[in-house]
Amino acid sequence: MPDLDYFAIALYGLPVVAFVAIHIVRRMRRGAAHAKELAAAVQAGLLEPVSLHPIVVDPSRCVGSGSCVDVCPESALGIIDGKAQLTNPAVCIGHGACAAACPVNAIALVFGSERRGVDIPRVDPNFETNVPGIFIAGELGGMGLIRKAAEQGRQAVETIAARKAATPLDLVIVGAGPAGIAAGLNAIHRKLRYRLIEQEPDLGGAILHYPRNKIAMTSPVDLPIVGRLPIGEISKEDLLATWQDVVVRSGLRIDFDTRMESLARIAHGYRIATTQGTLETANVLLAIGRRGTPRKLDVPGEEMSKVVYRLIEPEQYRGKRVLVVGGGDSAVECALACSAQPGTTVVLAYRGEVFNRIKPANRQRLEEAGAAGRVDIRLRTEVKSVADGRVELVAGDGAAILENDVVIVQAGGVLPTALLRELGVTIETKYGTA
Repeated sequence: MPDLDYFAIALYGLPVVAFVAIHIVRRMRRGAAHAKELAAAVQAGLLEPVSLHPIVVDPSRCVGSGSCVDVCPESALGIIDGKAQLTNPAVCIGHGACAAACPVNAIALVFGSERRGVDIPRVDPNFETNVPGIFIAGELGGMGLIRKAAEQGRQAVETIAARKAATPLDLVIVGAGPAGIAAGLNAIHRKLRYRLIEQEPDLGGAILHYPRNKIAMTSPVDLPIVGRLPIGEISKEDLLATWQDVVVRSGLRIDFDTRMESLARIAHGYRIATTQGTLETANVLLAIGRRGTPRKLDVPGEEMSKVVYRLIEPEQYRGKRVLVVGGGDSAVECALACSAQPGTTVVLAYRGEVFNRIKPANRQRLEEAGAAGRVDIRLRTEVKSVADGRVELVAGDGAAILENDVVIVQAGGVLPTALLRELGVTIETKYGTA
């Protein structure tokens, strides 16, 4: 009988031991890979999430199940020393699936960090600020996810539809991204007098600035009038085509190339000065995203047509002498895309000493392009003036004249934070808090 007991133990116990051993080895390897990812992010200086992101609020509660890692569509999370943490913070877009998947509720979604605060306007559950009639939805309010931004725009209009207006318009929507489009559709559904203005020549919001063929992670979106869009993992081009189809089918009116220049209170509402005229409305929905208005160089000659703030198609600069200004991923990707065109010469100028906020893959590609002479990289360099056929650059105490056909400025955007504060909107600076 004892021999049979030993045999049973061997028969049933050894597979269990083997399974546990394999699990431990796999977990150790996975942890080592995640630690390597974090080390690469530290070396590259990519430690600051751009918006909403997860933190483990109580490490003692985290059991290291890996559920959060498995559902993260950006591969931003990892398990190190048995605990979850962001290993690739710069790619996190605040999807939020990690918090929902955590079996012990150890994850919270927050804005900013201890080192870098993020300004977020305070809004109520209807997305209205503390100033009556001023609503904020989407990225400006900290929510960059397409599905949630669209839902915020829809909900804001529900509140506005219940009010009566003594102004020519019930609502002006600023921005034709997902939040603005959903708001416009609901304005049609609710039979509101509305205007939807967009500073870009086309719709899409922040999606317009994605690199070509970039995959956008999203979920099915429910929209007024058109119903559910069953979209998931989709390319930039296909997503923009989807929005175009929505606009055509719904009859949504959008005033493109129309930038909001000022916003002031009037009796019963607000007066908005735009590049195409003045609008008076009872309510304003800001759905402009966190890129805001493109940041300008403020140098002589910047008003020339050869200075642009977005790369549409790199092929249009074939054979041209291109200067790209900026130090982020968008600037690097723009320079690389232009350098791939036959006969195009590219200079990338950045005022900083290093590119400390670009993705590792972009860093490697830029180093290779620089070594091969495809991109002339000039650090600690700024633009002093722009003229026909040339630009003047300043680096340290010296200046240089650069023969040039096109200047592409990729220096980020200016948010209307000052304007909102002047109106009395409460802006909270978040340092790693919800």
